Order: sequence, then C-alpha cells, then structure tokens
Amino acid sequence: MRLGLISLGCDKNTVDSERMLAELVGHGAERTDVDEAEVILVNTCGFIDAAKEESIETILEAGRLKREGACRSVVAVGCMVERYREEMAEALPEVDLFLGLRDLGRLVPELRGRGLLGGPVPAGGVHPGERIPVGARHVRYLKVSEGCDHGCAFCAIPLWRGKHRSFELERLVAEAQRLEAQGAVEVNLVAQDLAHWGRERRDGTDIATLVEALLRETAIPWFRLLYIYSAGLREPLVELMASEPRLLSYIDMPIQHASDSVLYRMRRPERAATLRSKVAWLREAIPGLTLRTTVLVGFPGETDAEFRELVDFLDEVPFDRLGAFAFSPQDGTRAAAMEEGLVPPDLARDRLEEVLEVQRAVSRERLAEEVGRERVAVVDGPADADEPTLGLLYGDDAEGAGAAHLGRVESQADDVDGVTVLLGGNGLGPGAMVRVGIERAADFDLAGRVREVVRATPGAAASVGASGRGLPVLGLDSAWGR
Repeated sequence: MRLGLISLGCDKNTVDSERMLAELVGHGAERTDVDEAEVILVNTCGFIDAAKEESIETILEAGRLKREGACRSVVAVGCMVERYREEMAEALPEVDLFLGLRDLGRLVPELRGRGLLGGPVPAGGVHPGERIPVGARHVRYLKVSEGCDHGCAFCAIPLWRGKHRSFELERLVAEAQRLEAQGAVEVNLVAQDLAHWGRERRDGTDIATLVEALLRETAIPWFRLLYIYSAGLREPLVELMASEPRLLSYIDMPIQHASDSVLYRMRRPERAATLRSKVAWLREAIPGLTLRTTVLVGFPGETDAEFRELVDFLDEVPFDRLGAFAFSPQDGTRAAAMEEGLVPPDLARDRLEEVLEVQRAVSRERLAEEVGRERVAVVDGPADADEPTLGLLYGDDAEGAGAAHLGRVESQADDVDGVTVLLGGNGLGPGAMVRVGIERAADFDLAGRVREVVRATPGAAASVGASGRGLPVLGLDSAWGR
C-alpha cells in the first residue's frame, strides 16, 4: 500500500501522525507523495475555524485525487473527526474511513480488513511503535501528556482530548532516546499544560522531575519547554533552567489577556498582578530568558478599555515572542453561548493587527540588541538564492553575502519564531550546530556569520538509544493516553 500522510494542526498532532506513520509502515505501507498514494491519510485539526476550514479543504483535495488519480481510499482521523464525526460523514462521502482520537488503535485492523494493508513486516523493518518523522529529523516534539483539566471558556480541546493524563516517565525517557537515535538535536516538550505533568501521582513528581530524567538519560543538546501556565512555574524547574545549559532558557507561557475582567470571563487562573510579578521573577531568576506568550483578542464582552489594558500590559511587560488570535466561537464551549457584548469581526481583526504591530516593535528592539553578540545556532537547512529573509536583512547586498543556511539560535523556537540566516560554513546539514556572530537584525529575524562548527551534522541510527540498549515499543494507544 502506497501511503500519503497529511498532518495538520499543532505539534501534538504531529506526534500522533508520526506514530500512525510508523505503525502503518511497520505493517507494510510505503510512504509516498500524496499524488501517488493509494491511501491518503489526513490527520485533522479542529482547534479554531481556520483550522477546520483547512481540514475540510485538504479532505476535498484528497477526494479529487481519489476520483482522478491513483488514490483508492481516503482516511480522516484526529481532533476534528473526534468532535464532528457524524456531520463530516454526512458532508464528505469521499472519505472511506473516519477515526477519532479514541479510535486510533483501530487504524491498522480497519485498513487490513479492507484489503489495503498486510500483516507486520518481517524482523528488520520498522517496528510498530517507532515514530517516523513527518518533517525534519533534527528537531522533534515529545508529547508528555494528553488532555487538559483547565476549563477555559473559549477552548474546546478538553471536549475531544479529554481530561489530563500524564504519560509514564520511563516511557517518555525511552521515546526521547528513540528520537536521539534518529538524529534529534532539539526536542520540544509539548502538552496542553506542561506544568500538570506528574501531578496525578501526588508524591512530589513534577515536570522538573521529568526534565532531570531526560537530561540524565540522553545526550540531546537542546530541550525546550512549549506551553506551560504561569501558575505551574515553580522554583525547582526555574532553578534547573537557570543552571542547566541543555534546558534552553525559553518559556512559552500563554497569558491570553491582561484585563482582570476578561481573564475572569475567560475562566483563566491568573490575574494581571500575578502575571506581572511572575514575569519579573522569571527574568531575575533565569539569565538571558526568552519569554513567549499567546493572547486572544475580541473575546465576548471585550471593551475598548479592556483591550487597552492588554496593550498597556504588553508595553509595560514586554514579551520577546508573541502569538495572537482573534476569537472565534467553538461549539460546546461556554464562550460560544455568550450572547452579550459580542465583538464585531472587523473590530476584532483591527485589535489583532494592533497587538501584532506592538509586538513587531518590541521584537525589533530586542533583536537589535543581539547584533554584535555570539550565539549557538542549529542549522535547519540551506537557504535558497531567493530566500526572502536574506533579502530582508541584506537588501541589495544579498547576492554578495555568500552561501547561506537557515537556522535558529537558542531563543528561536521551530516554526513559531523567526529564523537566523547563517553565512559561511561549508558542508553544513540539518542538525549541525554552529557558533555564529550576529551581524544584522530585522523585525523577527537575525543574520550572522558562522565562526565555528560546534557539533557536526548528526547521523540517523535505527532504533536504539544513546546507551545502545533496545527500547520498548510505544503503540498507537498512547495517542489517547491509554
């Protein structure tokens, strides 16, 4: 079976896609381009309206390939299917199989029952439970838990991902060792709230315990924490980040808003004073800390005065990186039932643009301070001759700047932050790490010259960790946390 996989949505979805891909390859599937695939598997996202629209458009395109190309079957799985299976089955007859998050363990039996998939491949193939990268091998994601116990009024994730469940420490260490064996030099820890990891045990085990184990049992150069509520940032983790160079001084801490009245209606646990003091403490405790956040504008009832509170807060307590969204109601959430004070979409978009412009100025100022400094960067790949970032940073001098790669310094997370243009350095491949002198800065990006290669491009072993010992199998059930 020739398989085409399309993974949509967040990094947690990417982890699920990599498990599904490995499970299918382990049963004889051959991964190929979507245009040549006999089976097209779409892992959907249902987080916000734009994500739902992308999922539907992707499925419709897969349906076109089924009518006109080599495709024999279209399979839709994931978050959107979990939430809207019946509606999707009625509206999308081109899909042959719908599987929600709770049903991912049925993927292989269903395809086998339809004559599309054989049994497990002989020893020596990809074993079911391995993760096969759907993107770069050198930067990977480790999902440490599933579900969420927060009751944010705007968020539907608990409705389809369920209550919070932490994955076992030993299983996560083994998975990190697999990623290292595949060539990962940067592993991003992801969850709906990293701070909740381990709390079910009620024995003092927490996210710092997990990070310490990952640092001890692997040699992965960079670990990064993505998405952790400020309430969960406690001294053990902060002290570890301040003292351990392999745990990057980078925290993604979503605040969503800074008006206490809006935070109350959102059912968020923090208030502006708490956020202000937490940021001050973090910056004092962790030298060189990069703080990223996310904000939501246009929430029902948001007045001009409340929006001004947010803008003033972002000016007073600037974040190095920021993502922003305009509110869109999600079925089944408390916010979707709010009828008073609805913010017109045009006004919400105007507010979104204003927040992004405020952040643009903050980012420009912060990155300008990097010029003249030396940083370590990971290489993501070569830069094309017409790379827009190269032209943005070097203008008419871009052609004479020399061969370039794209990479990221410690303060730039994959996909969500800017990039660093790396000039010089021959023979660099993805995952190489270099020391770079920063020469130029733009609103969101940096550029500099490679001074030294500090780590060569990694190789990719098969399925053993740094210690050389075999690693336990992690099956598809782990996507739902069973």
